Order: sequence, then structure tokens, then C-alpha cells
Amino acid sequence: QVQLVESGGGLVQAGGSLRLSCAASGSTFNINAMGWYRQAPGKMRELVAIITSGGSTNYGDSVKGRFTISRDSAKNTVYLQMNSLKPEDTGVYYCNAVVGYSDYLLNYWGQGTQVTVSS
Repeated sequence: QVQLVESGGGLVQAGGSLRLSCAASGSTFNINAMGWYRQAPGKMRELVAIITSGGSTNYGDSVKGRFTISRDSAKNTVYLQMNSLKPEDTGVYYCNAVVGYSDYLLNYWGQGTQVTVSS
């Protein structure tokens, strides 16, 4: 089992910045990748950014060049630095961990943190 706790959401004006944090606890040694997804009202959940245990990263097209995902392996924590925020970045941001077991993978999710960008 892996538990994820997010923090750092809030209200910001367009053009501003926020940093989200996600701390993992439990069976963290099995984590293959951690990332962030977001869901806006009436829309499907979408990938924002992901970072693997090897340090490789991938970003959703709409956030490339503005958001940066990073990790502190010693603290089992991932961060999402969000710059040049736009109103369309508004949504609930969920932390995700992909955990590998002997022959299958499991996804774990945090409770979500609200990000609101005002125009």
C-alpha cells in the first residue's frame, strides 16, 4: 500500500506561479513512477506530468515549457512547479503513483488539491 498526500494548491492570478507537493508513504520502494493529473469540471482527467524512478519525465502538451516536475527521493516527495499559469489550468490536481509488484502494476491516487487561476 502507498499513501499520497498533496499540498500547495490555491488561488492565483493568471501569470502567477504555484508549487504542488506530494508526499508518499508506505511501500515506497516499489514505486515505478509518480506524477500529476488534473481534472477540470466537465472534463476527463488528463496527464500533467510524470517522473519515473529513473528520472525520466513526460509532460502534457498544454503545460510543456511552463510546468516542471521534480522529486526528492530521500523524502519520497514529488513537486510540480507551475509557472505562467492560465485560467485553463484550473482544476483539481491529483498525485499518482504507479507501484510495481511481481507481475502487475497498481495505481494509487491522492485526495486531490484544487488549483484555481483567475483571469
